[in-house]
Amino acid sequence: MASGRVDLDGNPIKPITICMIGAGGFIGSHLCEKLMAETPHKVLAVDVYSDKIKHLLEPSGSPPWADRIQFHRLNIKNDPRLEGLIKMADLTINLAAICTPADYNTRPLDTIYSNFIDALPVVKYCSENSKRLIHFSTCEVYGKTIGCFLPKDNPLRQDPDYFVLKEDASPCIFGPIEKQRWSYACAKQLIERLIYAEGAENGLEFTIVRPFNWIGPRMDFIPGIDGPSEGVPRVLACFSNNLLRREPLKLVDGGESQRTFVYIKDAIEAVLLMIENPARANGHIFNVGNPNNEVTVRQLAEMMTQVYSKVSAEPPLDTPTIDVSSKEFYGEGYDDSDKRIPDMTIINRQLGWNPKTSLWDLLESTLTYQHRTYAEAIKKAISKPVAS
Repeated sequence: MASGRVDLDGNPIKPITICMIGAGGFIGSHLCEKLMAETPHKVLAVDVYSDKIKHLLEPSGSPPWADRIQFHRLNIKNDPRLEGLIKMADLTINLAAICTPADYNTRPLDTIYSNFIDALPVVKYCSENSKRLIHFSTCEVYGKTIGCFLPKDNPLRQDPDYFVLKEDASPCIFGPIEKQRWSYACAKQLIERLIYAEGAENGLEFTIVRPFNWIGPRMDFIPGIDGPSEGVPRVLACFSNNLLRREPLKLVDGGESQRTFVYIKDAIEAVLLMIENPARANGHIFNVGNPNNEVTVRQLAEMMTQVYSKVSAEPPLDTPTIDVSSKEFYGEGYDDSDKRIPDMTIINRQLGWNPKTSLWDLLESTLTYQHRTYAEAIKKAISKPVAS
């Protein structure tokens, strides 16, 4: 851990206590690692699961962080201990969410409650106790691009003004109410508006993070191995599961949607800058993504097939992908956005952050981890006889 650390304005960085809600998840585990390895900060890790941070909580030997991370197993729904933990901390980071597209259709009530109702006490306690809040939202709050409403042959669809998403300018455009896929985005947008209002009316110090497809080891789950057999994780974990099982990758509606992907370690660098530069981060909403890593979902599938063949030393399938409809894959009520390309002006201006890792490199790192972690377990699961 470096000593004599300073912020972007040359001021010494003082140790703080962070209440991290959702610390046991994908993003939380990587952020905890970063904070333990490179900073003097203390973390009150709040979650119902701790598997992904077990190596930090029960380390071998006597690492320097041993007394700087405490795990508190609690569900933030109506738990009276939550306010006490927020009071103990200088900063609260809220990562808790239901954030898998398959759930938006099949569990819209849980999705809305998790992302709006359950987040309300966190905002309330931070505001009432004058505690700083970093709240994780989503790029999905942007919804559909302006360009998607233009005719497909309209040249304006290629104009960045019609599809690049800006925190302070782009409208949030959702589909009709019957398309329950937007339950997540709508709940996330409403909690953003509430946080912003708390800042305007009651002086809450806040930062809102809009992640654009953060990718890396420990993301989501592999169905039937460390998650429910019927579960449908996000696209990268879905494709990883197919590759590990040597099944064709399923392309929803042809895989024509365009997305950008950023490496988790690059993204965590951005979050650490927010934590340690409150004067530059407070009151801002930040896109955190990598516009240079833009591909269609079909292109992502093709690239992942190539990368996995390299890391596993297994030849790709003769038919590596198959097309499925969104209704077949997600059920009734699914809708999608055509593109999600972040504008990086604000985060670059305020924090000087830019992502570094190419799409190929982040996929190689992630799929190497997936193969090393899951390949043998999946072989055993596949080889088990099925009861008649």
